[in-house]
Amino acid sequence: MSSDSGASSSKLVLLVDDDESLLDLMEHVVKKEGFRTDRACDGLEALRKAQALDPDAIVLDFMLPSMGGYEVLRELQARGCGHIPIVVVTGRYMDDKGISLVCQEPNVKEFMPKPVRPVLLCGALHRVLGTRPPGVGVKQ
Repeated sequence: MSSDSGASSSKLVLLVDDDESLLDLMEHVVKKEGFRTDRACDGLEALRKAQALDPDAIVLDFMLPSMGGYEVLRELQARGCGHIPIVVVTGRYMDDKGISLVCQEPNVKEFMPKPVRPVLLCGALHRVLGTRPPGVGVKQ
């Protein structure tokens, strides 16, 4: 069985945000890149789904109801999900020191402010997962 390590179609990305319209947009963009997706609207749901689904990556909003993104990061590590790479997105202003602290977490691979530009989000996911956009590198 030949496995294409560059294929995005086998990769599951868990999208975590409390803004339903932003989740819809991210899901559309990420699926267009060939990834499979699941969604969570808050930190507790994100933790449950991360443990149940073992996604290949998580796009995590830092401003969530009930449990903030930083708490979710730490809890993922505590629950044995620290191997899952995370792309942090936030609408909260953070200075360079704050961003640097977040990026020092072992599972945080990328950090981007909102509004998230689709091309940057997709680029980050492909970098983190070692995949290529659909059609790239495929001979016709």
